[in-house]
Amino acid sequence: VQLVESGGGLVQAGASLRLSCAASGFTFSISPMSWYRQGPGNQRELVATVSNNGGTTYYADSVKGRCTISRDNAKSMMYLQMNSLKPEDTAVYYCSVRRGFRDYWGQGTQVTVSS
Repeated sequence: VQLVESGGGLVQAGASLRLSCAASGFTFSISPMSWYRQGPGNQRELVATVSNNGGTTYYADSVKGRCTISRDNAKSMMYLQMNSLKPEDTAVYYCSVRRGFRDYWGQGTQVTVSS
């Protein structure tokens, strides 16, 4: 399993970013996928989850209404569109998949939001 995130960066509050996750090594189209984040001094937290076909999504209250999770099964890609970014969104963002009893993670992409 390999997960590679990209798209992070340094932005001002109110800006938008689109994170991408390239997946390989497993059957992407049957796997629910998630985005997590870990801010400075914080535990890793779930941001959003998308079902295998994209039809069902879940968002943490902290990002609901500002973020959209999506996927392209033909490309084995997952995305997180983040709008109206806030300084408290500053974190390393990870994509994740559970295979059996194990969770797999990418290396993460840093998002920094300045006020």
